[in-house]
Amino acid sequence: MSGCCVYGCTNRYSTGGLKLYRIPRGPRPFQSNRRRLWLQAIKRVDWNEDIIKNARVCSAHFISGEASLDSSSPDFVPSLFMYTKQSQNPNAKMDRYHRKRRRADTAANQNVTSETPEQECSMDHCPAEEDIPVPKREYDDLNLKYSQLQEEYVNLRQEFDTLRAENVKLKEELQKSTFSYTTVKCNIGQLSFLTGLTSVVFEWLITKMMGSVERIHNKLTVEDHLLMKLRLGLCNTDLAYRFQVSKTTLSNVLRSWVPAMALVLKPLIKWPSKGAVLKNMPKIFKRNFRRCRCIIDCTDIFIARPSNLTSRAQTWSNYKHNNTIEYLISITPAGAISFLSPGWGGRVSDKQITKESGFLKLLEPRDEVLADRGFLIRDELAAYGATLRIPHFTKGKKQLSAQEVDTSRQLSRVRIHVERVIGRWKNFKILQTVIPLSQVDILDYVVIVCGALTNLCKSVVPK
Repeated sequence: MSGCCVYGCTNRYSTGGLKLYRIPRGPRPFQSNRRRLWLQAIKRVDWNEDIIKNARVCSAHFISGEASLDSSSPDFVPSLFMYTKQSQNPNAKMDRYHRKRRRADTAANQNVTSETPEQECSMDHCPAEEDIPVPKREYDDLNLKYSQLQEEYVNLRQEFDTLRAENVKLKEELQKSTFSYTTVKCNIGQLSFLTGLTSVVFEWLITKMMGSVERIHNKLTVEDHLLMKLRLGLCNTDLAYRFQVSKTTLSNVLRSWVPAMALVLKPLIKWPSKGAVLKNMPKIFKRNFRRCRCIIDCTDIFIARPSNLTSRAQTWSNYKHNNTIEYLISITPAGAISFLSPGWGGRVSDKQITKESGFLKLLEPRDEVLADRGFLIRDELAAYGATLRIPHFTKGKKQLSAQEVDTSRQLSRVRIHVERVIGRWKNFKILQTVIPLSQVDILDYVVIVCGALTNLCKSVVPK
């Protein structure tokens, strides 16, 4: 069929500026529904697939002159027609295509020469005598209604575009308001507050961790896994609200990532050689403590009260009046953490933890160890050829000599740096909170991670 199949349309394929569109075909629901709408519009609902395959609709029956695949467009279905009353009657089964086929068959049987395209067009589209045109008033009413619908469509389309733009803007604002690494990475102050690290160190840490751990939850990025728990010491419930995940997910992240981080970062807590210590010796040590190898101290971390009576007794600290886990920490004269012991119950003495933590095996002959008065380990150090330097005791003395006062003052002046390092170490506020019993088993890993990250910060001891 080389012409338009719409009743009353004389447009042919050769007519300039017009296009002919196939009636939609195909098994998909979208095409089937579109074909049904087209057949209803051109009043050909009784056609079979063989007829539909050859039928065409010209572009004159579309508002914009082109068929559209957008179901919201008025040109999704042809809509411009000049129907007669006869053509709108559903009982009028004899259409143009049937008449054409009948004439073609008759001409073939009688061996009659086929008509020219102009003659065929006139025969195809010649209306029957009983066809009565639609009144002009009815046509004008339909045209007015179409104009009103077209105007309403334009207004609705503009409103839709406005709402879509607002939706995109709201999605962007929602993404920015959702707490994550992406919302804080551009603010140096926020990143430092939440992690205790600079952006460079944080990116380096991410790079080191990428091959050692896996993401526990798809909603959390790799960077999100490292935020806030160590630095701010927030509970899992708080973090779950911030990241909009469950407490179980946060617990799984903590138990998976902290041991892996401890394994990766533990080499940063290194016992340096004697030559390295001398090479980096600060000026304040060189006059009176040139042979100083390290400064040691013990610190406590509070834990929840155990229900087991034995554990409760072992972790009770008479000094802190709380259940605690105690750690021995050693720093170099330059201010770097060089040793961290495993955790001990708060009941343990400084002497016992020093003897049994493995610290003494690291010392060499002629080393000096600076400590406070609680470390009564002079004989234990002497067995390794090392010397203990602690402030002088006043017990049994009315008054310290001038030399003892001066020595104690000089010792306190340099020994204070271990307190400053511990203070910076505990800037990771998870070490200042009361550790739940469910997390005590990973506390050693937390201590190592915080100690290693402390070593990445600027030293508290001036060179």
